[in-house]
Formats: sequence, structure tokens, C-alpha cells
Amino acid sequence: MGSLNDPIADLLTQIRNAGGAKKRFLDLPHSRIREAIVKILKENGYVAHYLVKEENKLRTMRIFLKYGAGRRSVFQQIKRVSKPSLRRYVSCSEIPRVFGGMGISILSTPKGVIDGRAARKKNVGGELLCIVW
Repeated sequence: MGSLNDPIADLLTQIRNAGGAKKRFLDLPHSRIREAIVKILKENGYVAHYLVKEENKLRTMRIFLKYGAGRRSVFQQIKRVSKPSLRRYVSCSEIPRVFGGMGISILSTPKGVIDGRAARKKNVGGELLCIVW
């Protein structure tokens, strides 16, 4: 059932693989951090939408992928930055601008899981979870 040590890397890998295989959707076990990351991906146009469903006290998340012309995936790369073995923290001024603003960075901050643009606006830093473009 995936990686026990790094559920975020597992989420990103499954999204990357499903996009490469041109799947319409994928089902994953639910967690609050995964849902927060997928919500940011939806707000920035990288996934079409997602649903959280509960069956027998077990919550799962269904993520509907988004494709551009010719069923090409809307993202080129999803990359995990901070890993359990090597955490990467950034201050507000160090938040990377991914491809000159064409991509997004996702951070876990004291104000919650937010994208780089919102973190700069709120003047907070945090753990740089991943970058997407």
C-alpha cells in the first residue's frame, strides 16, 4: 500500500504515474496533508477535482487528473524537495519562484499547507514540501 515512511512522496509518485498512463482518476488513502496538497494542486489548475469518501470508517481520496491538448498532462514535473531523511526549510525570502512563476511550490507553514505565492503574501516560511511545473 505504498511507502509507509513518506506518504507525500507516495502521493506525488502516484499522480505522476497516473498522468503518464493517461488515467482519468486515481484512488489513494486519505490524510489531511495529502488533501491539503491536492487542494492546492486543484486551485492552481493541475488536477481537475477530488473527492473524499468514507467507507467502513476508512477514508479514501479520488483525484481526477487534468489533461491539455492531445491528452498531455498539464504538469511537466512534480518533485519532492523536503524528504524525511533530509528536511528542507526556507524563510519567506528563500521561497523559490518555480519557472519564473509558471510553476508552484508547496510549503507546510505555521499557517497551514499553502503555495509559495500565498506564503510570500503572508510573510511566512516553512518546510518546502514539493515543486510543480
